Amino acid sequence: MTITDDIFAQLSGAPMQQISQQLGLGQTQTAGAIAAALPMLIGALGRNASQPQGAEALFGALQRDHAGGGMGLGDLLGAVLGGQQSQQTDRADMLGHIFGSRQPQAEQAIGQATGLGSDKANTLLKVLAPLVLAYLAKRFFDNRQAGAAQQSASPQVLGDLLGQERRQISQQGGLGGGLLGAVLDRDGDGD
Repeated sequence: MTITDDIFAQLSGAPMQQISQQLGLGQTQTAGAIAAALPMLIGALGRNASQPQGAEALFGALQRDHAGGGMGLGDLLGAVLGGQQSQQTDRADMLGHIFGSRQPQAEQAIGQATGLGSDKANTLLKVLAPLVLAYLAKRFFDNRQAGAAQQSASPQVLGDLLGQERRQISQQGGLGGGLLGAVLDRDGDGD
């Protein structure tokens, strides 16, 4: 199971209902929007982690801000949706780090493709970004798989994991892969 599929599966049920209520949408439209936004978020993280300094920065952020929380995605979702203003600002900064100058294009692409519009796409990304980072921290630092347990946690291993996920997203295509390519690889060179 890919990272994207695993996160989506964990958001099914009550978490999906909470996100739907936050966005003021039906669960079917919310599920479609999440299915489009998750690959873009994870692919952008993979793109950033493909450079050594990007992998080191993400690795440090996961260790510092997201590891060892012990919360599942459902618990974390409640904290995200009930966030204070300072947390809203932190999540806006988080999106800026993930997408860089392409954040407006990412929001617009998701908004157009899913019918959410840019504002609700921004809200969705602000909800999903901390969930994705918490998932990665938990998987990487707390739940190392049998094969990964043999390797020490490092920026290189994180970059490789996210790079593999990014390639799978691009190869699978679909709405998520198409949006990822349209927003992050505008010149078609794979970077």
